Amino acid sequence: MKIRQFKTIIWLLTILSLISIIVASGALAGSLKEKMKARQPKIIALKAKGLIGENNLGYLEYRGAKEPRKELVKADNQDRESVYRAIARQQKTTAENVGRRRAAQIAERAPSGTWLQNIQGEWYRK
Repeated sequence: MKIRQFKTIIWLLTILSLISIIVASGALAGSLKEKMKARQPKIIALKAKGLIGENNLGYLEYRGAKEPRKELVKADNQDRESVYRAIARQQKTTAENVGRRRAAQIAERAPSGTWLQNIQGEWYRK
């Protein structure tokens, strides 16, 4: 009888731990999304000035010697990497593949004047 109760307690603790992990990862994903969303107006402004562009790996990249708002660009690229890794785990692929697919989507939706990098690594303005 005591062994059965012990197994039940262990089972319940395991379930509670899994639920905690799922809730925590959802909260982290939500906060990541909010941080990225909050940065967008500043990133859009940097793109409009031609200071940054979207490379063919799905990351922001500076287009000249000037590198304003370095921490902003770095933070966005780090968050993109986290997102790409999470998607890669779900889809059983690599973060690089996810980034390349995302780069193609970004290029398709980018407004005129945005710096983009093609598959061959050449930069162009849309």
